[in-house]
Amino acid sequence: MRDVLEPARTRLDRGKPFALAVLVDAYASAPREIGTAMLVDAAGEVHGNVSAGCVDGAVYELCLQALASGESTRSRYGISDERAFAAALTCGGVIDVLVVPVLPGSRAADALRAVIDAVDRRETVALGIVTDAASGGGALLAVTGDGTRAGGTAGDAFACAESDLRRAVTAAAPVALRYAGDPEGAVEVLAVPFPHAPRLIIVGAVEFSVALARLGAASGFEVTVCDPREVFARAERFPGATVVHDQPGRYLAATPIDERTAVCVLTHDERFDVDALSAALASPAAYVGAMGSRRTHDDRLSRLRAAGVTDAALARLRSPIGLALGGRTPEETALSILAEIVLVRSGGTGVPLREAEGPIHPDAVVPGGIGRSNAPDAVCSDAVDAVVARWDGGGNRR
Repeated sequence: MRDVLEPARTRLDRGKPFALAVLVDAYASAPREIGTAMLVDAAGEVHGNVSAGCVDGAVYELCLQALASGESTRSRYGISDERAFAAALTCGGVIDVLVVPVLPGSRAADALRAVIDAVDRRETVALGIVTDAASGGGALLAVTGDGTRAGGTAGDAFACAESDLRRAVTAAAPVALRYAGDPEGAVEVLAVPFPHAPRLIIVGAVEFSVALARLGAASGFEVTVCDPREVFARAERFPGATVVHDQPGRYLAATPIDERTAVCVLTHDERFDVDALSAALASPAAYVGAMGSRRTHDDRLSRLRAAGVTDAALARLRSPIGLALGGRTPEETALSILAEIVLVRSGGTGVPLREAEGPIHPDAVVPGGIGRSNAPDAVCSDAVDAVVARWDGGGNRR
């Protein structure tokens, strides 16, 4: 959902209405992860998508209808009924999409504004979305790590979920929560966390760094390039990145580094390498890589050991850096490096998908203590492309 926050900010600032479509549930194979969102405004401009394109057109129309009616709608798309001409997933999976109108001055607008502001401040925040309930469907509530809340309603469906939302701010993936409700049904809430963007710290302002910084920024990383040589480390050479003129070892020892940080040492210069890698390997960074040939790597290991770096720390070093994709250009090399970073972060295997077995994407939703998981063997009917629930603007089920 993070990719629609900036378009949402623009429309909130201008007092313009828009509809937010959120993928709230999925069974078997699905092209996008839970929490993915599409934004459609009253002029018909669209940002993001909730599928690989197969049902986005139908969801787009639902968004326009939601803006006209002020009603939240939940729809299910899946295996197509051959007798119908409805939108369906060609991959054989089933997805549920919730469409929420976000009107100026509404509680939904307040909740999204709170999420955007928290992300700007790099504070932990989770957006709770009532996805299915006897009342309150489509309601949004933003909860920060310190308990500040925005949106929702007093005494609403979030009364039982607020404490869980506060805990969900540090979750790695959306959390599905389900609570016992009245005879008409349980209250279901999807908690979508917004952890701060992962960091990519690049040491050395070389041409490979230019390509990696550009690709990293396009992939959602907060990119920093560190090099004391101002003639090479120019801001205009690294658009979308923060350029730091400092000794790399000193900078890495002082800057905040966590498990969502990747450090790539591309200097290939022993004046910087040892201090930079020593600091990076002493940090909790999830990925530490260094460029160079195998001979350079062996020499670098000797110098790092002489500097007091332990063998346990050296075992974390990804060198030579990147996956063996066979490319040679700076852009191809950057792709191989970023591919290895993604592999390490996601716990992937790097095996070509055609040679692997089982689901292409592992389940992304973490079931809550009393929540619902996305069982891959869930049984659904052959025709599952009808609207299954609708609420009016006041949250009353129709």
